[in-house]
Amino acid sequence: MFGPIRVTAATPIGGYAEPRPALIAVAHGSRDPRSAATMSAVVADIAAARPDIDVRLAFLDLNAPSVEQVVHAVAAQGHTQAVVAPLLLGSAYHARVDLPGLLATAHPQLLLTQADVLGPDQRLIATLRDRTLAALGPASGAPSAPLTNVGVAVAAVGTASAAANARTGEVAGQLAALTGWHTEICFATTEPSVTRAISRLRVSGAERVLVAPWFLAPGLLTDRLAAAAPDVVHAPTIGPDTALTEIVWDRYDTALSAALSLSA
Repeated sequence: MFGPIRVTAATPIGGYAEPRPALIAVAHGSRDPRSAATMSAVVADIAAARPDIDVRLAFLDLNAPSVEQVVHAVAAQGHTQAVVAPLLLGSAYHARVDLPGLLATAHPQLLLTQADVLGPDQRLIATLRDRTLAALGPASGAPSAPLTNVGVAVAAVGTASAAANARTGEVAGQLAALTGWHTEICFATTEPSVTRAISRLRVSGAERVLVAPWFLAPGLLTDRLAAAAPDVVHAPTIGPDTALTEIVWDRYDTALSAALSLSA
């Protein structure tokens, strides 16, 4: 997990500096308006879960407001501390390099603590299963029902980092362990492709094959996956979800506790 980016002279009162640290939820950003709309809905749910905390949405790229704009707005509101929670499913370049670099010079009077990414949390794996079951239709049965003839191509973004792709690949294995389905990982921007994953699933004996996007929101890349495999069902993206809200607040609490321990 990431630690505090900058410590200020603020004195903790009752465990934290007043007002209570804000949450800045940082999404990737996309040229597709569906993505920003979905992330706005995600953050609205997050804010509704803890109305006593100032919750803001920022984007790394392509959408407004930017991380810098939101950091300055939070400081102008009177905050001296904020937790920055990446709304990212993997710990690749954006989480490890881009965001820490932005926060390092974001504001001289604000203590910023970067929380961990969402990652392959078991609660999100369960949500991925539920989205897939919904796409399978009424005949799929209860979530716990073993559907051994189902093959699922878990489709993620993909990065230039083989290690990051390998970590993402674990999502398919976790989904298989949870459901008993045949699963394969594939990527929208690198190999293995969705068509290759579908082929491998059919070879393994899967009779009902579909694509489960490991994406928070629809966009250009999910459209690319759909265009590459138009003959199979594509489940919806994760989108607003109770599990997602819970995970973000868990990341907030963990990051804030770590920051307070370091400053004690």
